[in-house]
Amino acid sequence: MVCLKISMVAGNIRLSHGKMAAVDSEVPMEPETHIMIEEEIEREAEGFKEQGNAFYIKKDYSEAFNYYTKAIDACPKNASYYGNRAATLMMLSRYREALEDSQQAVRLDDCFMKGHLREGKCHLSLGNAVAARRCFQKVLELEPDNRQAQQEHKNANTVLEYEKMAECDFEKRDFRKVVYCMDRALEFASACQRFKIMKAECLALLGRYPEAQSVASDILRIDSTNGDALYVRGLCLYYEDCIDKAVQFFMQALRMAPDHLKARLACRNAKALKAKKEEGNTAFKDGNYEAAYDLYSEALMIDPNNIKTNAKLYCNRATVGSKLKKIEQAMEDCTRAIKLDETYIKAYLRRAQCYMDTEMYEEAVRDYEKVYQTEKTKEHKQLLKNAQLELKKSKRKDYYKVLGVGKNATEDEIKKAYRKRALMHHPDRHSAATPEVQKEEEKKFKEVGEAFTVLSDPKKKSRYDSGHDLEDDGINMGGKNLYLLCPAPISCALRTMGCLLGGLNTLYLKKKKKVCLRNLIVSC
Repeated sequence: MVCLKISMVAGNIRLSHGKMAAVDSEVPMEPETHIMIEEEIEREAEGFKEQGNAFYIKKDYSEAFNYYTKAIDACPKNASYYGNRAATLMMLSRYREALEDSQQAVRLDDCFMKGHLREGKCHLSLGNAVAARRCFQKVLELEPDNRQAQQEHKNANTVLEYEKMAECDFEKRDFRKVVYCMDRALEFASACQRFKIMKAECLALLGRYPEAQSVASDILRIDSTNGDALYVRGLCLYYEDCIDKAVQFFMQALRMAPDHLKARLACRNAKALKAKKEEGNTAFKDGNYEAAYDLYSEALMIDPNNIKTNAKLYCNRATVGSKLKKIEQAMEDCTRAIKLDETYIKAYLRRAQCYMDTEMYEEAVRDYEKVYQTEKTKEHKQLLKNAQLELKKSKRKDYYKVLGVGKNATEDEIKKAYRKRALMHHPDRHSAATPEVQKEEEKKFKEVGEAFTVLSDPKKKSRYDSGHDLEDDGINMGGKNLYLLCPAPISCALRTMGCLLGGLNTLYLKKKKKVCLRNLIVSC
């Protein structure tokens, strides 16, 4: 028996094999004929359904969908066909289409329990937990002991709880908690773009840009006009300091969704931040450091969430601060920049230089070691070596400080400073002081002699400046209690030698008559 599908089309009867049989549309058909045709159509539809079921069991959901569609075309009033096709669409993750079929199924048969159950699952997968809960409640009214409906009802309540928690945490700016809540909610609402967008936005705000971009890109592959996903893509670029590209995405998001407030605000901030930063750069290049400092400060107020750009702004302001001799503020700005971006090499280099300028050599060495571990360049190696040398030198006696001169002092300046300090700390000047003071002044007097012994000798001075330990080299540093016996009168040559040796407390003549060294030192 050949199965035919018959329908009235413009006065003709269409057969299932495609041929047209001309009939008179005004010719009435016998009731028996109508019944036979309907039964034939139903059998054909059932055949399509059975074939769809076979493909469904084989997990060939695309073919199953095709045959369920043929069954629906044959019998569009059969609720179970819509229910079957909805189940197939759910397996294909086409939840919105599945939702439409499920809703059509329950419209045709309000007591179709599977239809209500599938509608609820679709709502839940799409993130509408309230509608899902309503559907599951309907199933429980039809069958109170339905365990699947009971479990799905609990799942819907769980999603609602996570959604509520996420909204509260977002207001508190606890973005990690929001990501956690959205991950839990997405276990039940896997197709909810709203939850994915919220997660992606929080990932961007946490600085986890690759993850945020991945989520947004997945959404855009499905819906290239999704304004929220375009906004998140722009947000990631904005926070990675790619401001021009970010603005393009924000503008595209606004074209897709003109009322997107977040995209509008982000676009405005991006443009303002770029403009203010460029103004600061221009002022710095022009040597207008005060203006540059103020402009960078204003830029830092625009968007506290933009970590990378703000790190650069802090480092820029630190550079300006160094120029303005605001060394402490410059170090603080570098520390803020590093706190925002621990990989920001320029901030470490700038802070290390500030440490060097303030003779905080241990801190400088730590920063240069961090830089060299990250980027092993010759330049960074030399900077580290210099800092280590200065640290070593700082742990020795600083003869320049002992004499009260700078490291670039001339020979005459060193001699003049020596005479002044030697007179200042000479023991004879403190003979009336307490034993503790006398001992301290004698120690300082010896140090003055040591300092002059080294800094007045070009060879020793060069080795000292290079960081060599002169005592380890076996060089006599002076500063010892020497007693010289010589005939009177004392020659100028001998007086000069007494000054150069340094550290002489007293000088005895052959007749053991004590002579004050003040006259010797002044006459040198």
